Amino acid sequence: MNAFQDLFHTLRRIMLTATGALERDVDTNRELSLRTSHRLKNGQLMWFGGVKIGRAYVSFHLMPVYVNPSLLDTVSPALLKRMHGKSCFNFKRADTAVLEELAALTRRGYEDFGQRGWCEARRREP
Repeated sequence: MNAFQDLFHTLRRIMLTATGALERDVDTNRELSLRTSHRLKNGQLMWFGGVKIGRAYVSFHLMPVYVNPSLLDTVSPALLKRMHGKSCFNFKRADTAVLEELAALTRRGYEDFGQRGWCEARRREP
């Protein structure tokens, strides 16, 4: 499980570095969940994504690719292979090239949400 913990922290850093001052719903040593500043019709803040340690893998959820699937048009087969569902990427181990690509995709997703007026356009360090 220690390998998953290290992977979680790497994915958490990717998520937090790529995003601005998004509200953290959950921020523990096993789960991170971020919300945008955009309110949905039900009054809840829109979910941006998160990272969570599961039994068999660490999940990286990224809602911008659900909202705008064209963000995936230039994604490599190696990253797509880790995709499960419409907005989730599962990892069992770190792959530097794939994680760099995921970081770039997360930045593009954050910028896309910013252009829609759903989150601030600034970034921060974790």
